[in-house]
Amino acid sequence: MSEKNEKKTNHDNKSFKESNENSKKDISIEEKLKDTEDKLLRSLAEIENQRRRFEKEIKDAFEFGSFNFAKESLAILDNLERAKAAIKNDNVLRDNKDLNKFLENITIIENDLVSIFEKNNIKKISTKNKKFDPNLHQAMTEIEDDKAENGIILQEIQAGYMLGERLLRPALVGVAKKKSKNEEK
Repeated sequence: MSEKNEKKTNHDNKSFKESNENSKKDISIEEKLKDTEDKLLRSLAEIENQRRRFEKEIKDAFEFGSFNFAKESLAILDNLERAKAAIKNDNVLRDNKDLNKFLENITIIENDLVSIFEKNNIKKISTKNKKFDPNLHQAMTEIEDDKAENGIILQEIQAGYMLGERLLRPALVGVAKKKSKNEEK
C-alpha cells in the first residue's frame, strides 16, 4: 500500500504542479493580452495626436505660407507711396499736367494692391490717435505735445500690417510725450 500511496501522492503532486504551471501560463497570457491592449491603445492615441498635428501644420501652411511673399510685397506699396510723395513735393514736377495722369495711374495701381491685400486677409494697422501698443507699433520718435496724452500716436512714419491675427510688419510711429518740467523752465 505504501507504493500505491506513494504513486498517488506523486500523481497528485504532478497534477498540482501542472495545474500551477497552467495557471501561470494563463496569468502570463492574460498579462500579455492586457499589455498588448495597452500598447495598442497608446499607439492609437499617438496616431491620433500625430494626425491632429499634421492637420494643424497644413492649416498653418495655408494661412501663413504666403507670409514671406506678403511681407516682401509691402515694399511695392511703400515704394508707390514714396514715389507719389516725391513727385508731389518736387516744385518742378508738381506743375506738369502730364504728371498728374501718371500720379492717377500710380494711385490706381496702389488701390489694386491694397485690394489684393484685403482679399488675402492683409490689413493695415490703425494708428492715428491710438494708444501705443508695443505688440503692433514700433516707436521711432517721441513728439513733445502738451495737448496729447502720453503714449498716444501722433505720427505714422510707416504703415504696419497684419496677416490675419499675425503681425506682418509693425507700424513705425511717433508717440506723444509731455514736456518735462525742466524743459519748460
